[in-house]
Amino acid sequence: MSEWLAGRLSDWFAVHGRDLPWRREGTTAWGVLVSEVMSQQTPVSRVAPTWTEWMARWPDPAKFAAASQADVLRAWGRLGYPRRALRLHECAAAVVSLHGGRVPDELADLLALPGVGTYTAAAVAVFHYRRRHAVVDTNVRRVVARFAAGHADAGAATTSADLRAAAALLPEGDARAADFSVALMELGALVCTARKPECGRCPIAERCRFKASGAVLPPGPSRRPQRYHGTTRQVRGRIMALLRETTEPVTRVQIEGLWHEPARREEALTGLITDGLVEAVPGDRFRLPH
Repeated sequence: MSEWLAGRLSDWFAVHGRDLPWRREGTTAWGVLVSEVMSQQTPVSRVAPTWTEWMARWPDPAKFAAASQADVLRAWGRLGYPRRALRLHECAAAVVSLHGGRVPDELADLLALPGVGTYTAAAVAVFHYRRRHAVVDTNVRRVVARFAAGHADAGAATTSADLRAAAALLPEGDARAADFSVALMELGALVCTARKPECGRCPIAERCRFKASGAVLPPGPSRRPQRYHGTTRQVRGRIMALLRETTEPVTRVQIEGLWHEPARREEALTGLITDGLVEAVPGDRFRLPH
């Protein structure tokens, strides 16, 4: 089954895989790591231009580690969840101090880096170093749940069972397994989507247990989408946008003009300071961290 699956997916990916900048020849392990961190909870269409600018400015961990936190957060722009940017900054410093500026190729060493979890470590090991590991994100979990188990979708969070199920489908050989992993993920992103899977376009539909069962997807979203408008997260975003636009500290009065609810506004500002994304300076003013 694994060899059949790998062959079908490889042929499909050769024709339908997206031309993402970090998949192009010459991309370093650092480039792959940056792309994976940026792509967490963010569509690749938004990531691609920022990634391209980022890599031109900071093509390796040493150059990035030497940047100021304020410059890092400005360059992060509107990708969202800016704590990722600071964790990536910490990660770059660790790569320089512990690995001489080279992103490590062993899974254990990758996992030991700040901000690098199970998925990101496996992604770098597989997509750049072409090792044989299961790389399991939401898309992979969905495809494996449908194809191998006949379920409409996977559970709410990645478990060890998800990793084992994906690993069981890997073909033999590092390079072939790496090709399989990227194609499997792409299939989930483009064809075997959460609410509108296109089984007629799927290269592995003939052996998919969910399709064979004749079952249909339940109505409504598989998980409730996070609300954004009117939340503390939206206020945090507005404060960060204000600070990114200037190199000078902003006053509390300027921040007060961003949102009409004092309690939510203070909650957002306090949270940003606690998270290390904003610094308070004398005169009741605020700036990006230096």
